[in-house]
Amino acid sequence: MGNLKTVPLIFFLCAFSIFGQDNTTYTKRVLEATEINLLFNYYGQDGENAAVTGGEGTEQLTDATSTIVVKIPVNPDDVLTVDAGISAYTSASSSNVNPLDGNPNNNTSPFSASSGASRQDVLAYFNPSYQHSSEDRNSIVSANAYISSEYDYFSVGFGAGYTRLFNEKNTEIGLSANVFLDQWNPQYPIELRNGFADARISGPGTYSSNFTVFENENRNSYALSLFFSQILGKRLQGSVFLDLVWQQGLLSTPFQRVYFGDVADFFIEDFQLADDVERLPDSRFKIPIGARLNYFAGDRFVLRSYYRFYTDDWGITSHTANLEIPIKLSDSFTLYPSYRYYVQIAADYFYTKEGATSVLDFYTSDYDLSDYNAHQYGIGARYKDIFTKAKVFMFGLKTIDLRVNAYDRSDGLNAFIFTLGTTFVTD
Repeated sequence: MGNLKTVPLIFFLCAFSIFGQDNTTYTKRVLEATEINLLFNYYGQDGENAAVTGGEGTEQLTDATSTIVVKIPVNPDDVLTVDAGISAYTSASSSNVNPLDGNPNNNTSPFSASSGASRQDVLAYFNPSYQHSSEDRNSIVSANAYISSEYDYFSVGFGAGYTRLFNEKNTEIGLSANVFLDQWNPQYPIELRNGFADARISGPGTYSSNFTVFENENRNSYALSLFFSQILGKRLQGSVFLDLVWQQGLLSTPFQRVYFGDVADFFIEDFQLADDVERLPDSRFKIPIGARLNYFAGDRFVLRSYYRFYTDDWGITSHTANLEIPIKLSDSFTLYPSYRYYVQIAADYFYTKEGATSVLDFYTSDYDLSDYNAHQYGIGARYKDIFTKAKVFMFGLKTIDLRVNAYDRSDGLNAFIFTLGTTFVTD
């Protein structure tokens, strides 16, 4: 729910062809035919540090996402891309926004899910973009828009980019900017809502809190991205990038509980009632900077390496390293083994359950903002047919991609990711 979306800019770069005795110059189209990409992604996770229940409780979640991306050559120089998708998830964690909305015969606990409406949601998005290439194919101008909606969050965005190629297209420099204007529909934990009462509450005295609702329900994000790419030799290509991201508004997640160490504990059965929800600063400045280096070891092997350093003014610092080794088995089949390592230093405002006190201004028990490291292991396979011999109606099948990843985090969260993608082109 409610994370900054980064909208990709897709660039198509082509060369010239000269033919004919009259020296007429023919410029190849940026995109020869309409392409349709169909993508399906399944994500499943488990863990015991749910932010919804103050850093302790089930993190079980499944998410299935279907996406269609259509690239249409409007004319020889311009390409329209339409990216639309729908994501449906079921979450034991988010179901505990209201743990009492379920089977009354089950014991209420942060380690079990309720069967209420908050256990599932659907996100839908629509992201059109337009790219124009200059006649010499050395300049690309792009523009994009974005809209998405789910039960408690609505987002609109727009952006633009410019890319310039130099040195016979061996050098590439790009700049892009994006703005996202988001609106929360806050869903607070059930016990913090007006009029809440339950005869089963147990604790030393009468349950009450100093909870107040958030006055500002907007979140605005502004992102500036720079990149530089260079062909360093026949076998080596490198690139560097820098992002500057500024966020302002409601950056806390309204349904994530916090428990204080200096406040008495109250329960309904085994479920502890919130002392407050997470409170985070209303601004955040992020700086990711990174590099890619690709080495073509031969006709059958490529080494693709990636490194990113990240820091922000909430105190988080992280490092990401990734290595992928495509292995070409034949003209049609390629394997993609990969490994990714991530390590993070916690935000200044992170506290384990009951580690924060009521006198603090900012606090969260979201383990995504904690100290941790993570390993991700993956394998993928691609089938490619440049002649598109297989047909589905009027479309030729160009590629099939299948990827499987296993994710393991040091705080106990683990996940399985399955992705299937196909590309079709018109004749």
